[in-house]
Amino acid sequence: MVKKKNSETQEGEEPGTSGDAEEMEEKKRPVFRNPNYQHQTSIGGKKKTWKSLKQILAQERSLPWPPNTPLYSNIGAPPLLKPPKKFSDISGLEAKYTDPQTKLFFSNAEEFATIRSLPSDIIAGYLNLRGANNPIA
Repeated sequence: MVKKKNSETQEGEEPGTSGDAEEMEEKKRPVFRNPNYQHQTSIGGKKKTWKSLKQILAQERSLPWPPNTPLYSNIGAPPLLKPPKKFSDISGLEAKYTDPQTKLFFSNAEEFATIRSLPSDIIAGYLNLRGANNPIA
């Protein structure tokens, strides 16, 4: 890298004197660092121990909390914006299709042929496993 000569040198000063060195040193010093900062482990000498979810829940139950305080045990999530993924009842692969007759999910034509050949009690078993109500009763 080629250094450019400072065109605004004061009269009587040579470029590259001690004034330029101090300016360069100031530019190199990172502004975002705090010189008084000490890392947490170097201060106490003790590592921070992580608490498991069970420990946090037990600690929350033991303390008196005002009503309507959000805690780990009662945090509610809003409903999902994406529809849930459907998985094939036969193979477990991601299913793009639903059999209109049996309401079973399938991912390819081979599974569709298998579903159509199944007896109604096995179809009912698949629907019970998935938690869907049985339309063929």
